[in-house]
Amino acid sequence: MESQEQSEREICHVIVLGRDRTEVLLKPAETGFVFPTLEIPRRVRLAENLTTALRKDWGCDAVCLFTPNHSSEDGKSNGEHYEVMECWQDEGRKSETVWRAIHSLTADSFQNEGGFRIFEQCLHQLDRYECDPSSPFARRGWLGSLRDWTADVIRPFGLELTGAMRQYNAGPSFCLIRFETVGSAVWFKAVGKPNLRELPITLELARRFPGFIPEILGTRPEWNGWVSREVNGTNLGETRDTTLWELAATGLARLQIESISEAQSILQSGAHDLGAKHLLTAVDPFFDFVARLMEQQLKVPPAILNRDELSLLKLRIADTLILLEDLRIPDALGHLDLNPCNVIVSANTCVFIDWAEAYAGPPFFSFEYFLEHFRREIGANFVFESRLVQAYRAAWTRLFSDEVVREVLALAPLAAVFAYAAGIEAWEDEESLRDPKIAGYFRSLARKMNREAIQLIERRSLCLG
Repeated sequence: MESQEQSEREICHVIVLGRDRTEVLLKPAETGFVFPTLEIPRRVRLAENLTTALRKDWGCDAVCLFTPNHSSEDGKSNGEHYEVMECWQDEGRKSETVWRAIHSLTADSFQNEGGFRIFEQCLHQLDRYECDPSSPFARRGWLGSLRDWTADVIRPFGLELTGAMRQYNAGPSFCLIRFETVGSAVWFKAVGKPNLRELPITLELARRFPGFIPEILGTRPEWNGWVSREVNGTNLGETRDTTLWELAATGLARLQIESISEAQSILQSGAHDLGAKHLLTAVDPFFDFVARLMEQQLKVPPAILNRDELSLLKLRIADTLILLEDLRIPDALGHLDLNPCNVIVSANTCVFIDWAEAYAGPPFFSFEYFLEHFRREIGANFVFESRLVQAYRAAWTRLFSDEVVREVLALAPLAAVFAYAAGIEAWEDEESLRDPKIAGYFRSLARKMNREAIQLIERRSLCLG
């Protein structure tokens, strides 16, 4: 039990730079200094948990700057890694730590010479970031600049920062921070590669569908960032109330119906093209790609789909896409990452966030992704799932016959998996063939398509019955 619990947590050594940018936070040890350490859960938001733990364990408020290049290499064997942070407030700092001038430190200053070597490497990496305009959040002092800018942006809306804030995501080119104000809280988000499309998409959607997207208060183009007003409501990822899930399904359908006339503008803003015509052009090259991945698989199970099985699956998917075209459901706004944490629901509104993976194409794909998350969160329950499907379907039957909507819902599970796998650029990168995790993921998607294809006839007969 103890080893299992340890495997669920990791040790992080934090290199915390001072506000004046000339000092670093250290902990005295028997024969020199060491860096403060934090223990955090694995597979969680790193920045959120590190900043929270640093405040709790060492009494220092800081933001994450970057993970050193060598950190993941060193941490593979012992579950430890390093993180470079910058302090912005230390009034409650514990006496077990001290600030030391960076220029005064040598290898003899540290209990372990390796600690000084890592520190030197981090400082060199920091210097490179200081000269890199594409890495604004790895530079010292960026938080002060962001706070000043945010205060100016929100002031015309009657809002003033109170000082409290929380960093959720961090990286040299991306950031997610919540600032508290005298009124509603505000969120600053910035994106880097490969999610640069999220800024123009978000701005376009906020302009065209203000009832479904958080209100944008200001943008900072050089950082690919924007600040938005916090939405009142319940984050769907924090509730098992199926009534709220049904409200979200209805809200999704209403947004998509409203977006039908704007599909071309959504594409032009940077969204993925998942229209049936475009997906049909990807069928042959995608299955050539999958065939190569299957031939590389060394262990069974899981099952390896041979060339004949893949050829049959390819035909079934092409037929499904053609059938969807024939049903003439127009393209609309879709969300490839429609997990419950990206949905905020109240009695009167339903707001969707994190649009990096927006698409224009068959709208029912999004509902399939949403339904998969529902099954994971709520569990297999025919009554609850039927209510969710009915909530989504009811909005569409105002535009199309119930027979057509049922037929699309029957076809959507197979087509949605293919759209998710083949409709974005990741599979076209040859690196995918060399990365075992990515290769395994695409093989698993192909097996899921095969299962959906086998069940398609039964599913259609149930939906049409």
